[in-house]
Amino acid sequence: MIENTTMDSAEIKGGQAVQSGFSGAAIAKWAGIWLGFILISLALPKIFDSRFAMSMFNQMGIAIVFALSFNMLLGQGGLLSFGHAVFYGMGGFGAIHVLCMVNDGELRIYTELLPLAGGIFAAILGFILGFISTRRAAIPFALITMGIGELLLASSLLLPSFFGGEEGIAGDRWTEITILPFKYGQAIEVYYLILIWMFLSVAAMYLLTKTPLGQMANAVRDNHQRAQFIGYDPHKVRTFQFTLAAFFAGIAGGLFAINYEMVTAENLGMLPSTDILMMTVIGGITYFFGPILGAIFITFLQLVVSNITHAWMLYFGLMFILMVMWAPDGLAGLIMRHQPIWRAKRMTKILPSYLVALIPGLVMFAGVIVLVEIMFHISLSIDPESPLSIMGVSFKAQAFMPWALGILLLGVGGYLFKLAARRVNQAWKTVLAEIKQEGV
Repeated sequence: MIENTTMDSAEIKGGQAVQSGFSGAAIAKWAGIWLGFILISLALPKIFDSRFAMSMFNQMGIAIVFALSFNMLLGQGGLLSFGHAVFYGMGGFGAIHVLCMVNDGELRIYTELLPLAGGIFAAILGFILGFISTRRAAIPFALITMGIGELLLASSLLLPSFFGGEEGIAGDRWTEITILPFKYGQAIEVYYLILIWMFLSVAAMYLLTKTPLGQMANAVRDNHQRAQFIGYDPHKVRTFQFTLAAFFAGIAGGLFAINYEMVTAENLGMLPSTDILMMTVIGGITYFFGPILGAIFITFLQLVVSNITHAWMLYFGLMFILMVMWAPDGLAGLIMRHQPIWRAKRMTKILPSYLVALIPGLVMFAGVIVLVEIMFHISLSIDPESPLSIMGVSFKAQAFMPWALGILLLGVGGYLFKLAARRVNQAWKTVLAEIKQEGV
């Protein structure tokens, strides 16, 4: 899961994608990574068994599948969709309707297969909409998907029998028809179901990047004219990629339906599409494991930071802007950038500069927090005259000193951080020069 999803492992010859094989060492490395991932996932509910933790883990598992499905379009296919939540929501509606039929005795299907029903339903819709929308790419494609999302969201009020109106559709996951020895009445049982589907989906999406379709999706992304010249139809490649992305988004929607036992029209709207875009970009679209990092990181922040401050969306927006400007490859890119230094055993030479930069960075961030919280308190609080508390310290938001302190922390911290960043840059240049000189 740490391999670039571009066509590095294949070369196009005579209209065919010829994949490079895996060595024994590579297979052992991947097996170790997957085994570690599985063991950590199984151990989490044993270590953190609170209701909040289980709810967070379930949401993370769903978000991982959803984010990876989105990256099948953005990272691998070069297609920016503003309506990917359509398939997430429609997969949820498909699964919840099947669950309701099971509850009413009209259908017998294992609870564990409900996400598959959601995936199939979303894939059918994805093929139809993908055939239409993927005739264009870039900005026209993004606008078409946005229009489709808003169209279906508006249609939810016109089709209450399917969408359930404003209240949505609810079901009961507690059934006797199960494969595993679970009734799915407890969150930990749902967690294990989400975990199974998450690993199956992650493995399937990773293997798809190694198929001719996955490689050609990269080729069409990079140069659709060249791909067409060697005999591939970019429209067909995009349509199939779009359909598969819709399928896995539908699986995520089906898991959502089981987890919450309810699906509403909000699952189709722009908010989930924006959230998944943020998760994917912050995690990193270049590497396969980037959306996984983004889904875990953003889900954690959403649940934790939103309980601390009302300005959490503003912080997320600032973080998104900073990542796009200064770390366009996301968290995964930041990690992989250190790979040659780690292999050369030079990490100890750049860590001190990081620690030096961390202190003014925290000071600058503290200034941002003070100013943002003051402005939000004055603008949105019912009683702006009431004391504002930050980290246990209470003060009047309208007073001069808090404003002066925030500006001072931001200014001084920013200036010192700029100086520290130069030191980090110099440390990088020195280490890279040593690695190049020694040929490590």
